[in-house]
Amino acid sequence: MGNVLCEGLFIMLILVTVGTVEAQPKPFLINCGSNSSVNVDGRRWIGDMAPNNNVTLSSPGVAASTSTTSSGNSIYDPLYKTARIFTASLNYTIKEVQGNYFVRFHFFPFVTEDYNVNESSFGVVVNGVKLLSEFDVQGKISHKNMNLQNSGKNSSSFFLVKEYLLAINADMLVIEFVPTGSSFGFINAIEIVPVVDELFAGSVSKVGGSGGNLNLTGRGMETMYRLNVGGPEIQSNEDLDLWRAWEVDSGYMITENAGSEMKNSSNIKYASPNDTSVAPLLVYETARAMSNNEVLDKRFNMSWKFEVDPDFDYLVRLHFCELVYDKSNERIFRIYINNRTAADNVDIFVRAGGKNKAYHQDYFDSLSLRTDTLWVQLGPDTAAGAAGTDALLNGLEIFKLSRNGNLAYVERYDSDGNSLSKSKSRVIWVGVGAGLASVAIIALIIVLVFCFCKSRRKESSDTKNNSPGWRPLFLYGAALNSTSAGTQKQYGSVASTTRVGKRFTLAEINAATNNFDESLVIGVGGFGKVYKGELDDGVLAAIKRANPQSEQGLAEFETEIEMLSKLRHRHLVSLIGFCEEKNEMILVYEYMANGTVRSHLFGSDLPPLTWKQRLEVCIGAARGLHYLHTGAERGIIHRDVKTTNILLDENFVAKMSDFGLSKDGPAFDHTHVSTAVKGSFGYLDPEYFRRQQLTEKSDVYSFGVVLFEVVCARAVINPTLPKDQINLAEWAMRWQRQRSLDTIIDTHLRGNCCPESLSKFGEIAEKCLADDGKSRPTMGEVLWHLEYVLQLHEAWLNMDTKEASFSSSHALRSLKDGGLEGVLEPSNQDEEFGFEVLEPSNQDEEFGLDLKHTSD
Repeated sequence: MGNVLCEGLFIMLILVTVGTVEAQPKPFLINCGSNSSVNVDGRRWIGDMAPNNNVTLSSPGVAASTSTTSSGNSIYDPLYKTARIFTASLNYTIKEVQGNYFVRFHFFPFVTEDYNVNESSFGVVVNGVKLLSEFDVQGKISHKNMNLQNSGKNSSSFFLVKEYLLAINADMLVIEFVPTGSSFGFINAIEIVPVVDELFAGSVSKVGGSGGNLNLTGRGMETMYRLNVGGPEIQSNEDLDLWRAWEVDSGYMITENAGSEMKNSSNIKYASPNDTSVAPLLVYETARAMSNNEVLDKRFNMSWKFEVDPDFDYLVRLHFCELVYDKSNERIFRIYINNRTAADNVDIFVRAGGKNKAYHQDYFDSLSLRTDTLWVQLGPDTAAGAAGTDALLNGLEIFKLSRNGNLAYVERYDSDGNSLSKSKSRVIWVGVGAGLASVAIIALIIVLVFCFCKSRRKESSDTKNNSPGWRPLFLYGAALNSTSAGTQKQYGSVASTTRVGKRFTLAEINAATNNFDESLVIGVGGFGKVYKGELDDGVLAAIKRANPQSEQGLAEFETEIEMLSKLRHRHLVSLIGFCEEKNEMILVYEYMANGTVRSHLFGSDLPPLTWKQRLEVCIGAARGLHYLHTGAERGIIHRDVKTTNILLDENFVAKMSDFGLSKDGPAFDHTHVSTAVKGSFGYLDPEYFRRQQLTEKSDVYSFGVVLFEVVCARAVINPTLPKDQINLAEWAMRWQRQRSLDTIIDTHLRGNCCPESLSKFGEIAEKCLADDGKSRPTMGEVLWHLEYVLQLHEAWLNMDTKEASFSSSHALRSLKDGGLEGVLEPSNQDEEFGFEVLEPSNQDEEFGLDLKHTSD
């Protein structure tokens, strides 16, 4: 009897086990455009037209094939020899699909006789969730490759995989492909992989501690990035649970050598038994930890920057595993996401429960309509009192979360892979707005011409010797006054000595300049003369009096009024007010007691600047230019960056001046501004000169010349020198490429500057002078590197005095007002304009590290 009972129980156990196995969801691997199957990565992919494949097509479309593929050594090459092309709506219906699934679409745009892959555009909807809209495969591939190449990583990928995590509540999966207008679309393969384990918690808290928790239940997700930090690429067939591919992270780092790679293949285990599907153990065997620690007291952070779609919520998953320390309080750091503190006092050993224990942490943040980048930064938490100040990361994933059943974002690209990022509706409204604006402008011009001619006739009848007139300043008066008020409200209080937008009487100007005494002239330009004046409240000012005889000067003068009416920054010379009486056009600026930067470099009896002073001057000028490039919706290009246009106040704070040649940046659908070439010889961007196409990178080139001028202390053009030395930029670049810049530097700097900081300074200048504008850094990147150079020099000075680390006062002074990453010392926003790179926690979004606020 006992034997019979045991046999019965054994049979029941087998039946339960079999039932359990059969209940497990199965993957669906579809080879599109084919009626046959193919074995790839150890799995069998069934042709979408093969019989009994559990896949139904609403229409056959066109089955296309190619004999050879070159997808960049992808393991999926056999799948990319066929494709299903559709010119009308096409549905794939897969039955017996329910639960959570990774859905991946494989695109390889090979050439066919009848279809141009560069013209394909289509959308994808899965069970009512819109995944793609007006999608351009070729543009997306080119754009990604271009970004990686610009970041220093070679990329030869000609395929694209789009991955989504979807909750399928029905018993079937319906994938709808919809071509855009008269265009067409294509698909090479579809991969549907079940997610058995719970990959994501029910809710995640928002970065910064405000905004409550985000419920992930039922939210569709798109995988934007998946990186194996500090390790090699992991192919999908190495992640056997979910067949995920993990990229190398170096191409997304701001400064790759800020973190060194490390590896430990010892017995790594998951901290929780529920995490076995979160990531393969290969991810946790490698990591990136901070480098250059001894020199910099480990105060710099590791930073990754990602292009993302604006106006979406993003989930950031970080993977950690302590590979070195076997006790707590050895490695404590902070995590920053989108320039705000996501977590502090992070001790991997404590959180994971020991060494070689793999665990992960999730965060989410919401991006505004104007934000298309996402930053992840790790840096030491010096306040935590750890034995060492360091940070470590093993893996990183970024997921876009659906909003109201939508994951689609329309992104357009030009022929070079540049993103235009515009939708049809925006184009229509811009066109309508441009049309209305054109009508309004024409009407305004007619009225102004009529009024101007009428006033000229009146002046001619009343005055025998009237001088040539110009556009009346009252046209700018309202803008100056209203903008000044708005600027003060937006950017904080302005010093009491800078009464922005005050209307001065001519009598006040005469009193301030002693009736324009020639002995008070401190500068002369095409616009006229600049006088040193003392206002009635004792404040010194620089008073610019326009010369009505100069037509060129007049145009630049009016441009300067227009620009200064909407600019306000600590590192831009401030406009105090104006005067418009008796045919005079006069602007009143804050007085810059120490004159131009050039006067402190050569050609005067002024004492030479120290290396630290020169670096602080360059940093200040870079901050001003970075604000110009990012502070308005389209940005502003200075177009005349040179040392005579960088002024120093009584505290040697550098400020950009002279905006007479400035231009608004390109519109959202353009990459440059086509304009006549203007600027100063020796500083002029050769690419701008050749093509007459102005970009922000033209300012970057000019600033690179300024950097060499600052370190070499000589004129940018000196015809008295030997032929190979006449042009400073060419001469300095020859030495810099030989890594011998120290041979030609100012003699006052020899032995008085940190060799490593000088070397890094030369590298920055060299990058600024790249022939191709796309290869030059942005001003924000230049700014960060200059901050880095200054800290290298300060560390060198401190070590010379037996102090191996920065004091907090040094750090606060050297990094206030800007940058893209830096020391992580707690600090409030800078009191004037707050472009802060210390701890970016709780910063106003408008003053985050990307500095993309508007001026209105």
